[in-house]
Amino acid sequence: MEELTFHEYWFWLLIISTYFLVIFLYKILVIYWWIPRRIKHHFLKQGIRGPKYHFFLGNLKELSSLMSKASSQTMPLSHNILPRVLSFYHHWKKIYGASFVVWFGHTARLTVADPVLIRDIFITKSEYFEKNESPPLVKKLEGDGLLSLKGEKWAHHRKILTPTFHIENLKLMIPMMGNSMGKMLQEWSKMSSNDGKVEIEVSEWFQNLAEDVITRTAFGSSYEDGRAIYQLQAQQMVHATEAYQKVFIPGYRFLPTKKNRISWRLDKEIRKSLMKLIEKRRRNSSIDEGVLSEECPNDLLELMIKARLKETRDHHHLHTNTSLISSSTLTVHEIVEECKTIFFAGKHTTSNLLTWTTVLLAMHPRWQELAREEVLRVCGARDTPTKDDIAKLKTLGMILNESLRLYPPAVAAIRRAKVDVQLGELSIPRGTELLIPIVAVHHDPELWGHDVNDFNPVRFARGVGHAARHSMAFLPFGLGSRRCIGQNLAILQAKLAIAMILQRFTFDLSPNYQHAPNVQMLLYPQHGAPILFQKL
Repeated sequence: MEELTFHEYWFWLLIISTYFLVIFLYKILVIYWWIPRRIKHHFLKQGIRGPKYHFFLGNLKELSSLMSKASSQTMPLSHNILPRVLSFYHHWKKIYGASFVVWFGHTARLTVADPVLIRDIFITKSEYFEKNESPPLVKKLEGDGLLSLKGEKWAHHRKILTPTFHIENLKLMIPMMGNSMGKMLQEWSKMSSNDGKVEIEVSEWFQNLAEDVITRTAFGSSYEDGRAIYQLQAQQMVHATEAYQKVFIPGYRFLPTKKNRISWRLDKEIRKSLMKLIEKRRRNSSIDEGVLSEECPNDLLELMIKARLKETRDHHHLHTNTSLISSSTLTVHEIVEECKTIFFAGKHTTSNLLTWTTVLLAMHPRWQELAREEVLRVCGARDTPTKDDIAKLKTLGMILNESLRLYPPAVAAIRRAKVDVQLGELSIPRGTELLIPIVAVHHDPELWGHDVNDFNPVRFARGVGHAARHSMAFLPFGLGSRRCIGQNLAILQAKLAIAMILQRFTFDLSPNYQHAPNVQMLLYPQHGAPILFQKL
């Protein structure tokens, strides 16, 4: 066979390069022009409109502009937070109605705020929808655990972890929670001036409190080891959050910047420490005797290790092959990721609930006094509330629900259609993402009445199911099978903490408080939450 001449070589190289370039451009055209155009027309035929799609960027430029403008200034002491925290939805709803298509890059998201359709998405037709994939930097923060897992793997993990968060198991942890809370309140008392007054920035304190409780929940008897690991994880979250702000720079997370290198080192250290702790606990589980120890409490780590050991043992007895074992048991990597997930979700959901509830009670002294009267009547002036006491604090329960309605931890949820599916009268193509604006549903006057933006816990007097005009109108922890597994822990800890504060202090907003709810994955007070406390 004759060798190619120099010119022939370059000719064929040019042909091949041109071919691949044409294929690449064709794919770009299909993904960023043809598919968005087809989806847009599909929804237009059904009467669903939305802001104009711009090639490649979609509506990202408008979204960024609306969000920046909304968060650039504080707002009055009002609970009408929708225009600030979900500014794009508030803006475009006035133009296109409650359901419209908005483009996050080339991805179409259909907004769904109708409780009837929300029931279909989360409950009656949930098998047709799945959680969308978290961006890599978010997954780094939340771990590759229950929050992001799907299908059978998610169901398997959920079954293993559920006993830790069963209300009866959590009630056994009340003395431990009370102890952590008591130490924090002692610190506050020491900080008080001679007249018993002190200003506290509560959001930071509540994050530390939630971190302490979630560490004990996850690690139990290995609390000290767990605390050291979670301190590393807290550092990791700071660096990953900073990187998340730069997510618009393509490939930024791969650049060997100083902060990225620190983040990579922390990740390695967290994984190494967790694996060491898992091995230490595994050795204490009496596996050598073929018996799983039942002496340890139902902490998360113990349950995951027991599940791994039990399944491995059962498969061994059944002479099942190795590949089946590895596919169904919890691997060490999966245990590590679940520990990271529970830290991220548990810490921030609970601390946010505590922060906003304290802010609300400082804003509304009449409700603070009603809650205090109930706590003193049920629990006494100084005794740590017991599990029986907690169950009797009905007014406080109503207050926490109203706090979750007005200031839900997650302001929106996203689901992706796995197949073509009918949702009410709408035909949803496979791959379409549905955006459920939780904060908009919680602030909808048609569902909650004319006083929708008022702090009115009485609306929950007959329970969550009767608070609004539709039972699906309240979803601070999600709905259906994927409802937040830590809901009971968050509510229990918040009830206990607020009750113990009410026993010891009255409180008001500090003159330094600036009302500025802000979304950084979850809903935070942008400028913190300084509160003035007065010892009783």
